[in-house]
Amino acid sequence: MKLTRRLTLAAFASALALGAAMPAFAADLIAIITPAHDNPFFKAEAVGAEAKAKELGYETLVMTHDDDANKQSEMIDTAIGRGAKAIILDNAGADASVAAVKKAKDAGIPSFLIDREINATGVAVAQIVSNNYQGAQLGAQEFVKLMGEKGNYVELVGKESDTNAGIRSQGYHDVIDDYPELKSVAKQSANWSQTEAYSKMETILQANPDIKGVISGNDTMAMGAIAALQAAGRKDVIVVGFDGSNDVRDSIKSGGIKATVLQPAYAQAQLAVEQADAYIKNKTTPKEEKQLMDCVLINADNSGKLETFALTN
Repeated sequence: MKLTRRLTLAAFASALALGAAMPAFAADLIAIITPAHDNPFFKAEAVGAEAKAKELGYETLVMTHDDDANKQSEMIDTAIGRGAKAIILDNAGADASVAAVKKAKDAGIPSFLIDREINATGVAVAQIVSNNYQGAQLGAQEFVKLMGEKGNYVELVGKESDTNAGIRSQGYHDVIDDYPELKSVAKQSANWSQTEAYSKMETILQANPDIKGVISGNDTMAMGAIAALQAAGRKDVIVVGFDGSNDVRDSIKSGGIKATVLQPAYAQAQLAVEQADAYIKNKTTPKEEKQLMDCVLINADNSGKLETFALTN
């Protein structure tokens, strides 16, 4: 009897010790899904979101969909299967992503969108995006000044499925089209890709050797354009981008690209995680689903203060 009691007490003590060695509960999971990280903008989003999530005590699951809506849908399924408490998403298409975000909502998982909006409201808890129109107008105003209000120019546009591409292009034209001596000789999509932009710029330059400027929908395409122009010995052509990457910052400082527009990728992602945290803990929702963050012009005057999609003091 005494032996049995001793064994029972020993087993109970062992169980207590094991329980003390294990955490009381696993940390809640936040899924972070963006396009591929070979674009520094999307990498900055993921890094910013992950840093804030870990600071707030969450585990993270970071995935990239490569702008493939089917792959994105599979990643939403993974997040659902893993029991994620929230999804931070830079989506793979304004129309193509609606069903995936709704699927997460139906599974009880709130989505917080960054950078790109979807063509639906009430499906995501938040859509936190740059004020792309305002930013494009800033970039266009600088471009007009650099061009001296005249000359032939080229526009490189992003993915047609991305609403940001159209908004930025409209913002550019609402400024540039007021100057009749600025002539658009080519407008082509390079799908946000540096490689495609290089190839497109080579072809455009052969057909239009007298171009004076290039205005680009993002920095990655601007880097492709400047590389093609420099390879052709055309260091005189003015190039303006959009994003605020470190690569373009360095190009501006060395006299290559002339200007870009900073959109706060890191800050957007961190704000999304903060709002997700408030929703998870208190069911608190933002006052507005769609939230705009203003952009800032970057040129030779302030490029030295730019670091990873943020201005330092």
